[in-house]
Amino acid sequence: MEAVVIDAGSKLLKAGTAVPDQAPPMIIPTQMKRMLEEGSAADSPVVEDFTVDPVVRGCIKDWDAMEDLLQYVLYTGLEWEEGNEGQVLFTDPLFTPKQAVKEQLVQLMFETFNVSGFYASEQAVLSLYAVGRISGCTVDIGHGKIDIAPVLEGAVQQISSKRFEIGGLDLTKLLAQELAKSNPTVNLNISDVEKIKEKYSCCAEDEFAYRKTQETNEIEQHTLPDGQVISIGKERYTIGEALFQPVILGLEAHGIVEQLVRCISTVSSDNHRQLLENTVLCGGITAMPGFEDRFQKEAGLCSSAIRPSLVKPPEYMPDKLTEFSAWVGGAILAKVVFPQNQHVTKGEYDETGPSVVHRKCF
Repeated sequence: MEAVVIDAGSKLLKAGTAVPDQAPPMIIPTQMKRMLEEGSAADSPVVEDFTVDPVVRGCIKDWDAMEDLLQYVLYTGLEWEEGNEGQVLFTDPLFTPKQAVKEQLVQLMFETFNVSGFYASEQAVLSLYAVGRISGCTVDIGHGKIDIAPVLEGAVQQISSKRFEIGGLDLTKLLAQELAKSNPTVNLNISDVEKIKEKYSCCAEDEFAYRKTQETNEIEQHTLPDGQVISIGKERYTIGEALFQPVILGLEAHGIVEQLVRCISTVSSDNHRQLLENTVLCGGITAMPGFEDRFQKEAGLCSSAIRPSLVKPPEYMPDKLTEFSAWVGGAILAKVVFPQNQHVTKGEYDETGPSVVHRKCF
């Protein structure tokens, strides 16, 4: 049985058997709905449903919900049979608390899901594998966080890595505020704004071009699911610009390219070129029209003598690789670690317990 690769993000979970040059067969929302019942009787009427987020800003927070989600993914989505479970490779977000998360995850997989083998590897390393690199730097704009991680010879430079506790959700809320100003009579929910962001957001060529978009009268009409019509104009440029001018988000911080350069500056200068010239963008937001061009233009203006340069994915890789590059890298790695017995086996887990994950998955 082929190993399964699971990349559980704050917004989407990507899962499937390890086929390195294909998109993950399962891409589903991580957020779950629960039914709240009145009383404890089996026939109690349902009062309301509520949402649960198993993963918050990249880290598993609700283990009961995560177990339910994985139960659905493995046995329903990927059609595992009880008693014949296979091997699993998990992608590991930057700065995962080793004791709190890694040990609990390996325990869940062996004791609840009875897997025959387990491995975990950091998302930044895997995203580089997906574009054929073992050294470089990843700029990962997720739903709940932005991670910048230098990687040398397959090892994340933790001291030089940086996390920002903002992400796609915060940008969606920003867009909601902007749309509310120009459409005061329209009632917007965050789900509608998320879809508008995905459909209409684009990035201005530079700061001057962005200022010109704020004066434009080019308006598109968008019909919401409930029939309301909303006007979208200059707001479409807000998301992209906020990543290069965080002051738009109310943050006193440098833009994303300058943040990248500052992270790299703390690594030995001998490695600056290797890291900056192998920069990989990750996350669906980075696929918005104009984002890569703006990133490269800002790179030409940054404070570093060596300019960041983006790595293009190989032609044989699936479209929209930035949206699931860690999963693809995980599929590549799974073809190595499991056949070569570099993973945690059931016997090793039974003998040593959850702490074995630190010896085998580092």
